[in-house]
Amino acid sequence: MADEQQNAQANGAAQNEQQKAQFQIQRIYIKDVSFEAPNSPAMFRKEWKPELSVDMNVSNTKLEDNVHEVVLTLTVKNTVGEDVAFLCEVAQAGIFTIAEEVAEQAKAHTIGAFCPTILFPYAREAVASLVSKGTFPQLNLAPINFDAVFAQHMQQQQAAAGEQQPKADA
Repeated sequence: MADEQQNAQANGAAQNEQQKAQFQIQRIYIKDVSFEAPNSPAMFRKEWKPELSVDMNVSNTKLEDNVHEVVLTLTVKNTVGEDVAFLCEVAQAGIFTIAEEVAEQAKAHTIGAFCPTILFPYAREAVASLVSKGTFPQLNLAPINFDAVFAQHMQQQQAAAGEQQPKADA
């Protein structure tokens, strides 16, 4: 019985090592940050009925074999009426190692969905901190399902590729 438990623990440790070897976070950092409050201090005297817009972009760069930089950029714009209360942009980046053995489709999913999921809490915290330091009301961005966003992006790419292929005559 004890031998079976030791073997199970050894197998579990071997699987963990294999999974760690397939994906590893090397570094997470802010690549770029910007905060503007162009209509301050007049904005602080207005009735606060904001309209919030959030734009998101994910980009990646292959740094070397199996090493990728993924950048999640959040642009948050808050307007009151026609005046911009604040504009906040955070480019949260990470350097990730993805093993060569990982299939291309799985690698694309890792870069397009899994890595942004890791980066988002850092970017959300940076946005919240900047907005707070601008003395605006607290802003907590809702979680984003990057798997769904990635799936939608892939469907759009497949549809666009289907439209570009010449149709065979019947």
